[in-house]
Amino acid sequence: MMAVFDILLVGMLIWIAVGSLNENRLFKSVVMFIVFGLFMAIAWIRLGSPDVALAEAAIGAGVTGALMLDAVGHLRKRDTPYPAESGPMENADD
Repeated sequence: MMAVFDILLVGMLIWIAVGSLNENRLFKSVVMFIVFGLFMAIAWIRLGSPDVALAEAAIGAGVTGALMLDAVGHLRKRDTPYPAESGPMENADD
């Protein structure tokens, strides 16, 4: 019974990781990254490492997810994500 759960867990981890990398919308990609961190914490529990699972849930899903959501919020305020006019390369020729 637990082997079926482990296979489903690995399948979900791969599916969420590929989905997060292939998603065009940043917000959905970050949410999928957070979900990946939570599933990864479950995987660490299944591997017998509850301390690593707690760190993965707190840091991998919690803190990193919050920072990435904040970055997405800042990117939404801009007209273009990377302004073409400003950059260190323009001043290097002068």
